[in-house]
Amino acid sequence: MAESGKPRLATCSLAGCFGCHMSLLDIDERLFDLVEQVVFDRTPLTDIKHCGSSEIGLVEGGVCNAENVHVLKEFRKHCRILVAVGACAITGGVPAIRNSFDLRECFDEVYHYGVGLKNGMIPNDPELPLPFDKVHPIYEVVKVDYFLPGCPPPADAFWVFLTDILAGREPALPYSLVHYD
Repeated sequence: MAESGKPRLATCSLAGCFGCHMSLLDIDERLFDLVEQVVFDRTPLTDIKHCGSSEIGLVEGGVCNAENVHVLKEFRKHCRILVAVGACAITGGVPAIRNSFDLRECFDEVYHYGVGLKNGMIPNDPELPLPFDKVHPIYEVVKVDYFLPGCPPPADAFWVFLTDILAGREPALPYSLVHYD
């Protein structure tokens, strides 16, 4: 809990498109209602880089490299409730499409044979995290308390889910809010 007595809410993005975060922001004016109920920690609405102790942590994106594992494990340590948000966090999503291909073949296709590339080089910089051979859903790395499905989950699903959790209810999404667009 924050000093205000309100629960803290944090978010984290791994290997994905940031669409789930955009959908969360699409709750629009209800963000003002949410601000009355929570303190935003690490989210797109703050400039906080490291998660403090939070009641609720929302994670979007799959795990595709060692940096993702480190970030996810640190995030999990600071969140009492961890929610896998969207197809990428739950199943690996679109990034996991590459799982059926050899990683070296993917790199060759993109960097050596890609349209418009001449004598391309596979990036090799110590600042770039090395990718895993496979993209993994987050539950394979840390304990997940809830799953919020969708690609992305619609704004109304975020609202229903969060208000249920904040009211101490088990989240219950109506079928109409569980879909992939």
